[in-house]
Amino acid sequence: MKTSHLLAGIAAFALIATPAAAQKSPEAIAEATLKRAPVFDGHNDVPWALRDHVGNVINDFDFQDTTDTAKPDASPPEIAMHTDLNRLRKGRVGAQFWSVYVPSNSNEPQAIQQTLEQIDVAKRLIARYPADLSLARNSAELEAQMKAGKVAGMLGIEGGHSIGSSLAVLREMHELGVRYMTLTHGKNTSWADSATDTLAHDGLTDFGRQVVREMNRIGMIVDLSHVSEATMKDALETSHAPVMFSHSGVRAINDFARNVPDSVLPAVKANGGIIMVVFLPAFLDADVMANGAARTAEKARLAALHPGDPAAVETKLKAWEAANPARPVGPGKIADHIDHIRKTIGIDHIGLGGDYDGMPSGPVGMEDVAGYPALFVELARRGYTQAELEKIASGNMLRVLKAAESYGTSQKGQSPIETPVVK
Repeated sequence: MKTSHLLAGIAAFALIATPAAAQKSPEAIAEATLKRAPVFDGHNDVPWALRDHVGNVINDFDFQDTTDTAKPDASPPEIAMHTDLNRLRKGRVGAQFWSVYVPSNSNEPQAIQQTLEQIDVAKRLIARYPADLSLARNSAELEAQMKAGKVAGMLGIEGGHSIGSSLAVLREMHELGVRYMTLTHGKNTSWADSATDTLAHDGLTDFGRQVVREMNRIGMIVDLSHVSEATMKDALETSHAPVMFSHSGVRAINDFARNVPDSVLPAVKANGGIIMVVFLPAFLDADVMANGAARTAEKARLAALHPGDPAAVETKLKAWEAANPARPVGPGKIADHIDHIRKTIGIDHIGLGGDYDGMPSGPVGMEDVAGYPALFVELARRGYTQAELEKIASGNMLRVLKAAESYGTSQKGQSPIETPVVK
């Protein structure tokens, strides 16, 4: 055999023996992934951005392109929105949980009203763009809408204050299309502890456990982002259906209270739940988190030094920010959190919850919803297979959604949990 023929044969054998993933570039793997499995993101705050920017007056609002929505002269200044139809398409987003967030509020009737207003504006926005957006009431509708090329939507409540400590309100929110509820936001409720408030209940109260059970019964997903470690553990112990963390990191990479500790990860695996990794740089990176804390302290110091002179505070704070810039964070830091979850509890428990329009900016190269492909390229560079990436993009979240629905279906014969109303 001639040497040239021998070398050609060896090369051909090597090509056959090489795994398909190794024959593709990271960019090609990411592209193939997102073509087969568009992103199903766990948390986007567009409804709140609409309330903040235009007071929910959207009949003439252009959601095709929101890049010009910054209001630098407003008090406080408003950044441009992170989300619009053009960038959702560029980011390969196929499904989105739209958060109907309202701030933590001990005035529960007011919180309920505001939440209803946010549900209304989310539905009206979706209705204005029927060729591009849709609202799904279940996983079958969502998958059909994704296959039709739309950005399929579901609604998520961000904080138990939005149900006013009422299981009746919880059930009616579900009837309106809400498919998950985060048990707390930044403050405790009367029945659950938040990760960022003074602990009051050591997790869930008896009523808090009833909330979890009733959410299971009606097929609503229990979301544990924002809750304390004890609340995480109590909810995981109580829930018969998979839970989600709609937008959280892991404390092993950045030891922030909002992130999930390693002590909770095995219970997430046993429960079949999912951690949808957040993109907010301060949650991802310890140095960025420390920079934010230092900025908060400096702002308080300047306010004390210049009482009644907010202009001076703002000018000096901008000078401090220029002298103390936060370290840039790129897609690699998100991938670090994903790596840890995969190593600890496996690929089946990872999703993405960007928190766009609920933070100042995403990481460098992922500043807005157009940036998801950059993360998939980074993960492919780290050796993630296309099958693994498809699970992260949307497969795992679809599994959790279907499991919550299935458990709810199995409970159709069970009566609603009742609690007496105040006369």
